[in-house]
Amino acid sequence: MKDSTPRSIRLADYRPPPYLIDHVSLRFDLRETGTRVFSFMRLRRNPASEVTESLLLHGEGLDLQWLAIDSMRLGENEYRVDSEGLHLPAPPEQFELSSEVIIAPEANTALEGLYRSGGMFCTQCEAEGFRRITWFLDRPDVMTVFDVRIEADRERYPVLLSNGNPGATGELPDGRHFAEWHDPHPKPCYLFALVAGDLKHIEERFTTASGREVRLRIHVEPHNIDKCEHAMRSLVAAMRWDEEHYGREYDLDVFNIVAVDDFNMGAMENKGLNVFNSKYVLARPDTATDADFQGIEGVVAHEYFHNWTGNRITCRDWFQLSLKEGLTVYRDQEFSADMGSRPVKRIEDVRLLRTHQFAEDAGPMAHPVRPQSYIEINNFYTLTVYEKGAEVVRMQARLLGPKRFREAMDRYFERFDGQAVTTDDFVACMEAASGRDLGQFRHWYDYAGTPVLHIQDSYDARKRRYTLKIRQEVPDTPGQHDKPPFHIPFAIGLLDGEGRDIPLRYGEIDSDGGSLLLELREREEVFVFDDIEERPVPSLLRGFSAPVKIDYDWNEEQLLHLMAYDSDGFNRWDAGQTLLRQVILRMVAQRQEGASMSVPEALIGALRTALFDEQAEQALIAEVLTLPAIGYLGDFMAVVDVDGLHAAREHLKRTVAAALREDLLMRYEQLRETGEYRIEAAAIGRRRLKNTLLSWLASLENDDAVFQLLLDQYGAQHNMTDVMAALSLIADSGRPEREDILADFARRWATEPLVMDKWFSVQAMAVRPDTLAQVRALMDHPAFSLTNPNRVRALIGAFVNGNPVGFHAADGNGYAFLAEQVLALDPLNPQIAARLARALARWRRYDEQRQQHAQEALRRMISAGVSRDVYEIASRSLEEDAE
Repeated sequence: MKDSTPRSIRLADYRPPPYLIDHVSLRFDLRETGTRVFSFMRLRRNPASEVTESLLLHGEGLDLQWLAIDSMRLGENEYRVDSEGLHLPAPPEQFELSSEVIIAPEANTALEGLYRSGGMFCTQCEAEGFRRITWFLDRPDVMTVFDVRIEADRERYPVLLSNGNPGATGELPDGRHFAEWHDPHPKPCYLFALVAGDLKHIEERFTTASGREVRLRIHVEPHNIDKCEHAMRSLVAAMRWDEEHYGREYDLDVFNIVAVDDFNMGAMENKGLNVFNSKYVLARPDTATDADFQGIEGVVAHEYFHNWTGNRITCRDWFQLSLKEGLTVYRDQEFSADMGSRPVKRIEDVRLLRTHQFAEDAGPMAHPVRPQSYIEINNFYTLTVYEKGAEVVRMQARLLGPKRFREAMDRYFERFDGQAVTTDDFVACMEAASGRDLGQFRHWYDYAGTPVLHIQDSYDARKRRYTLKIRQEVPDTPGQHDKPPFHIPFAIGLLDGEGRDIPLRYGEIDSDGGSLLLELREREEVFVFDDIEERPVPSLLRGFSAPVKIDYDWNEEQLLHLMAYDSDGFNRWDAGQTLLRQVILRMVAQRQEGASMSVPEALIGALRTALFDEQAEQALIAEVLTLPAIGYLGDFMAVVDVDGLHAAREHLKRTVAAALREDLLMRYEQLRETGEYRIEAAAIGRRRLKNTLLSWLASLENDDAVFQLLLDQYGAQHNMTDVMAALSLIADSGRPEREDILADFARRWATEPLVMDKWFSVQAMAVRPDTLAQVRALMDHPAFSLTNPNRVRALIGAFVNGNPVGFHAADGNGYAFLAEQVLALDPLNPQIAARLARALARWRRYDEQRQQHAQEALRRMISAGVSRDVYEIASRSLEEDAE
């Protein structure tokens, strides 16, 4: 390993910083090779700290030129530099530290700190990238006022940006110039940002609720200037929404967004200067899909909302990461729900949670929303912290109700503005505003694992009494056993034989709109409902009121009833998913036994009914007609049978498509559009349903009329949503036209990297015997680069995470390929390498042959001497008690 003894950082070891930094002035002398950084900062001993020994300032890869305390240069015997940083043995109680270092952004392939992206300088400092720029207390609880001066060649870098408000600008000798920036709001160094480049921008003016005018700019490379309008509209909508829903105004004179091609994440919320992966800014109808447009809207909102939930109030330490991320994901989810379809947005969020976060919770990477330890913090930017963290906030909002939750959020903003705090501080605001004790609810932050609710019901016709018995179980996870019961908000409804909601009352609580919110606190509880005229059909966990699994013995009749009548849109969809899951798993069992796979006529009838449901949103119908993913289905099997699940899904699709061919064709024709492309909820839903129907029809592999539809839709080039829907189905086929169509797409879009990413992905996800060979060949394509995270995710990531049949091939070649790519990436970009390595975390879920191949791949990673990032993932995956 590069670090021979990787050390775990533990929450229990947290101590306040020994010093505080009240102010820092930075001067950057940007050069093509060897950038100089001059730092002048005022430090004082922290009265809250008991540490009196030497001061450690973090630093990594810094070439120190000189160092001074209170303007007195230090000799080499007056300080010490090692792999951790700069050690000052006996600093004064209060002093100014100044220094000059040389760094090499041009060689920084890890994309942390200051680096080059194309012809641009940019930064990424979360979580611990600032230590690659200069000496600092690189921890989120040290909040500092920053002044920045940037100097660079005017011709190459005419635009010079940093955090806060702009200050002086001017000319320098030798064709250079400078720009100064001042951020009046104290911030941790992870929120520092700098961008310098040849950029163009679009601009809007936004007037806040109190009448302040803010200048909004989105900066991109000149050739992308026509792809920014949607991001700007999304920003304006987010700013207005935050004022209306949370009373939060923007607090600087300017707000800048910059799109860069080389970025490890989606975007970064740096104060006043958000740096974005270009994927989440650039969009035109001919280059971006509906999903791209929606992704831009959500990510722009997410980073803007961080201005208050993350920047003005930040996390005390990285164990509290969900304090900002979970809360802000919840806020962006609610924003997107208001901008589009609320039930469809809820379905999308829950599908992601069930398919990926539940798997994380059930594997060796399981960790609480507030982790207790880590080796490399970059490994904890996880779905548990983000998505489950959002669900934890959502549960609190549900328990408090809209009015009390808003009061709690107002209290949070007022009490902790300008501070670095903890999740306990957040929950305390919920308690203070509501008068409720949420002590038991805090288990959601402290324990990993997805609770399972085992539910039994009974009906006494004579007494007209319906009884629900609920037992909760929180499974063991690595390092955590025998967990206490959680506090779980559990929304239910009961449907009568006509599909109507039965009015409910439990204790002092009446049902609201047919739904009743129960609160589970004990390991086992019984709920009795009187005056129920007939045995009802239970609608359980309405709106997915808690991130739990339901163990209830649904029969086909109940599920069909819920699909047809449930007033809760989410549960209508979920009933269909449950029925599809039951059918597919039964088909897998039939296949394993050598029997013919059969599809119930009742299911075909239910899908036909959904197809022609005139009351439902078209996007919701598309969701009902979407099959559960293989990853999600596999969690219901003792040993995941990837090939069996794929065969069963495909057989079901072919059977349904054959039975409903004329209906599917008729609805497809009705949904065709020839007019102007619009980014509106109704138009997006229409396209989503149309392309879902096309995917069903495409399962009829030898149907020439259907394949002509694919060719026609691709050839029309009406919008990228429709083009990609057709292209992905063509790429998955064995038709001879496949190669010509793929070549045509590449010719059309060779100069658009984000569009070429789509081209890479559809080929990597094609379920074909030669897919892995094609992925290897595509790595030699001129448009592919191992140093660009987007390209890596588009090709290698798409195969590893989006093609379960290919990746989990029985011969182990997919696992060997992953190990090979992780080892190639690790020296370049450990973050991206570690994220890819996660694909093998749940190897124990597969058969013995695959287990052996997976272990070999993981051991190969460890034995090669990998980074802390990869080592933590691979070693935890191999631990004996990992699952």
